[in-house]
Amino acid sequence: DLVIIATPVLTIGAVTRDIAEHLKPGATLSDVGSVKHAAAQAMIGHAPENVFVVPAHPVAGTEHSGPDAGFADLFRNRWTLITPREDRKDDAAYQAAVQTLVAFWQALGANVELMEERHHDLVLAVTSHLPHLIAYTIVGSANDLENVTESEVMKFSAGGFRDFTRIAASDPTMWRDVFLTNK
Repeated sequence: DLVIIATPVLTIGAVTRDIAEHLKPGATLSDVGSVKHAAAQAMIGHAPENVFVVPAHPVAGTEHSGPDAGFADLFRNRWTLITPREDRKDDAAYQAAVQTLVAFWQALGANVELMEERHHDLVLAVTSHLPHLIAYTIVGSANDLENVTESEVMKFSAGGFRDFTRIAASDPTMWRDVFLTNK
């Protein structure tokens, strides 16, 4: 009834293609990617017509990835942004699928907001994607400076640099896909 793809953004299309024949008519297909326009296009391009594609993005998590990085309160009081398809806003069955997805995320403790997908990508570029890019750049630059030792970097860094290193420890494959799909 509800299938949620939790893979890097650039693999959502392939996963959708691989599972398409197994999706039940009337099922809701969603994702958890940080880029909504690319994810929506990938799912729509491979999902059967009789499956409701409703992209979503739980704005939660840490620098750790994968099933082992989860914890019971991961989504509690965190935002999940759902980006319903604009071309289906007058479709009652599609809107029921959207509400099912809203109820799912609320049952996990999330605060839910509906947002247009391209607006989502702009908002997240400012609040998440650009800060991650800056963190990767700063940590990479510090790593490239041969005349500053690693012990000096750690010894003299304030909390801000440690925050950058934590952010830059995020999954590079996931972030590569985010940067490539949300320019």
